[in-house]
Amino acid sequence: MITIDMLCYYSRLRYMNAMEKFTYAMLTLLFCVVSRSLAMAVLVLAVNGILTVKKGGIPFSRYWHYLMIPLAFLILSTLAVIVNISRTPFDAFAIPVGSYHLTASYASIYKGIQMILTALASVSCLYFLSFNTPMTDILSVLKKLRCPDLLVELMLLIYRYIFLLLGISFSISLSQDARLGNRDLKTSLRSFGAMASVLLIRAMTRSGALFDAMEARCYDGRLQVLEEQYPPKRKEILWILFFEIFLLILTIWSKIK
Repeated sequence: MITIDMLCYYSRLRYMNAMEKFTYAMLTLLFCVVSRSLAMAVLVLAVNGILTVKKGGIPFSRYWHYLMIPLAFLILSTLAVIVNISRTPFDAFAIPVGSYHLTASYASIYKGIQMILTALASVSCLYFLSFNTPMTDILSVLKKLRCPDLLVELMLLIYRYIFLLLGISFSISLSQDARLGNRDLKTSLRSFGAMASVLLIRAMTRSGALFDAMEARCYDGRLQVLEEQYPPKRKEILWILFFEIFLLILTIWSKIK
């Protein structure tokens, strides 16, 4: 998560209007899920990859690494849809196991590939948004969309504390390793319990100090932060509009064919 946050600040698309990126990602995700088309999934994967790697400047190795993480889970979970245990062998393949067959049909294989690519294309939409948009800009978009202030502020505070607790846990873990606190299973479990208790105490202490600081600065129930403004560009809006209309046509065609 820290790597993704670092990469989004180095992205060349960071200074693109956040509402444009959010609208593009959400609409593309919606059309991809609704259509469940192989052509749509391949197109969305290709476009998001080009935008993230070529336009955004994110290293291809990093992007590919993060894309392989959900792909591994998708393949394992989709095997249950593709492969069946049946007495009757199907047309794709059949491996005899006693009186039964470990078998699959061409239809189930096609459906499994369709599910994998659709899910992966949907994930690529979220990757495009997260790799090219800082969290503060995403929260600013949510505010403009009239999301409840309490929800947005909780997301901001939780996001801040994730990095804070990660830093504390890394320091504690490094200190435990230096003192051979993980030399065996029993010691590792004891060290983990000690680290968890310290993290809880530190989190409570930091949250109290944060609230006191907010009260000292006239906190009135709303967090006010400075926002960088990136005005929308007509050319970018037209490209997004053209692409989303094309996806809409593809979605309608996939449903009526």
